[in-house]
Amino acid sequence: MELFWYIVLMTMLAVYVILDGYDFGAGIIHLFFAKTEKDKKAITNAIGPFWDANEVWLIASGGVLFFAFPTLYASSFSGFYLPLIIILWLLIFRAIGLELRGQIHNKMWEIIWDKAFGVASLLLALFFGVALGNVVRGVNLGNVVNGVSTQEAHYFFLPLWNPTFSPQAEQLGIIDWFTLLLGVIGVVALTIHGANWIIFKTNSDLNPKLRKVVFNLNFVLLALVIISLLVWHVIEPKPFHNFVENPLLWIFPLITFTGLFGLFKVKSFKKDGLGFLFSSLFLFGGLTSTVASIFPKVLPSTNTINPDLTIYNVAADEYGLSVGVYWFAIAAVLVVVYFTIQYKVFKGKMDNVGYGEH
Repeated sequence: MELFWYIVLMTMLAVYVILDGYDFGAGIIHLFFAKTEKDKKAITNAIGPFWDANEVWLIASGGVLFFAFPTLYASSFSGFYLPLIIILWLLIFRAIGLELRGQIHNKMWEIIWDKAFGVASLLLALFFGVALGNVVRGVNLGNVVNGVSTQEAHYFFLPLWNPTFSPQAEQLGIIDWFTLLLGVIGVVALTIHGANWIIFKTNSDLNPKLRKVVFNLNFVLLALVIISLLVWHVIEPKPFHNFVENPLLWIFPLITFTGLFGLFKVKSFKKDGLGFLFSSLFLFGGLTSTVASIFPKVLPSTNTINPDLTIYNVAADEYGLSVGVYWFAIAAVLVVVYFTIQYKVFKGKMDNVGYGEH
């Protein structure tokens, strides 16, 4: 049952990254490329009916984590307390930036909330990439100091950064050069993803420019992915051992690079949705490749005193996991029905939605 719930959790997180990821990317596009009121309205129209529903996947993932892997939930929510609070505030400012902008028709008011929406989206993309970097790198479980565990084996706490900015220091920070690299990859990837969503859902005058942005940023993304794969050996001596032991797992890197290389043809796509499809493949493949590489670990330990947290030593009781399947099946049906109706109602281009107008 542990494996079943792990797959459920990772699937929900992948859906969240793909769906709310285009919201973040649209916010970044809004911050840097939307120069006219018409461009800004096109972007907010593209995501307006969807963004709040997309965020539900994050809440639902947290619920599954709490139910199925309570020890990991407790460990992560205490150890990553600072960045989680920052993410919470960024989600709030991003939401109120969208909702409050149209309440008062004043230039300064609109600029403030435009910046709040764009900057919050940018920092959310960065912090979620940094979070993935922390999971890959691992944490100092038990807060080991000079070879002695000072806390319980599953407990840790990280400051935002340490003085050395190194991912190999004994006392780690949330942000170091490795996690920041993955954060930048997150920003670039979601910018591409958001641009593809805007192209898919609007006939904006921005679209030809956004195709060029996607094409150019894809070179940056490819370079960053190659660099991250090379420096991964610094963090983990055998980063691909799971793929060697189980060749079926290579399907995930294949999906990743199919999406990545497919985006180089964005200028020639006849259908607007193809770019979004390929960026979705990259995000899904990148996330699943990462978690497959560390499986069954869910939070590696950077010291030799306390063991890694795995899906087996952080899971709830077998009975609870079994009973939860029935309730999950009901919830899954309801979610599928809801999103089917939502995306059917708002299918096609969204130029005339008029989201946020008062």
